Amino acid sequence: MTESKELGALLLDIGISLLQAGANCSSIRTTMKKFAAVYHYIPHIAIGSKSISLALNDINGITIFNGIRSASGHDIDFTLISGISSLSRKVEEKELTIQELKNELSKIQVAGRYPRIVTLCFVSLAGAAFCYTFGGSWIEMIITFGATFCGLLAKQQLAKYKFNPYVCTYVGATVASLFTSIFYSAGLTIAPVQAFSTCVLFLIPGVLLINSLTDLIDGNIINGIAKGVSALMFALAIAFGLSTTIILFKLNG
Repeated sequence: MTESKELGALLLDIGISLLQAGANCSSIRTTMKKFAAVYHYIPHIAIGSKSISLALNDINGITIFNGIRSASGHDIDFTLISGISSLSRKVEEKELTIQELKNELSKIQVAGRYPRIVTLCFVSLAGAAFCYTFGGSWIEMIITFGATFCGLLAKQQLAKYKFNPYVCTYVGATVASLFTSIFYSAGLTIAPVQAFSTCVLFLIPGVLLINSLTDLIDGNIINGIAKGVSALMFALAIAFGLSTTIILFKLNG
């Protein structure tokens, strides 16, 4: 009985970690079932937009564990998703004890991310590359780099203090577009149209949109709709941020 409780709590921990990292419902359910099967338990999983409930049955169909866990927030982390996926294969091959599984999971969860300055620089570089792809000049690429850097920095700072994610996105879009528009107002010979258009691409909720579609296809209708509406809210926040700058600087064309 103690083993089943430990495993149940661990499976919920795995599921919530995947949910917060941006995995879709099908992936979460499949991964949790893999872990449960190794220890000869049958899981019954219900996944909400911010919570996971789990019931574990033994081979005789008797329910020996019931639990539910809520997610504190969402923060895309492909390293964690990949690590847990690799761990599920390792458990199948080596049949780790529950304590060993817990230790391995802890290592994955506490694994460090890239330094903040590295993330800021490379995301900004990606924004500049998008600007070039859409026909921007070298000047516009430099402006896009700076705008993306400032917008992402502002978004990260607000997220650090637990602000509403839609507010964080709005402020990030506003700061990035303001940075671009300052150069336009300073009297550059060319209007940084491409820079203005691409400086907010880092805010696009791509993972959320993909997960919304895959959840709908897999039959997770409520979760798919919830994620789709959330993606729409992020898109509106970006639009309002750009609109704020357009109104403040009286931009046209």
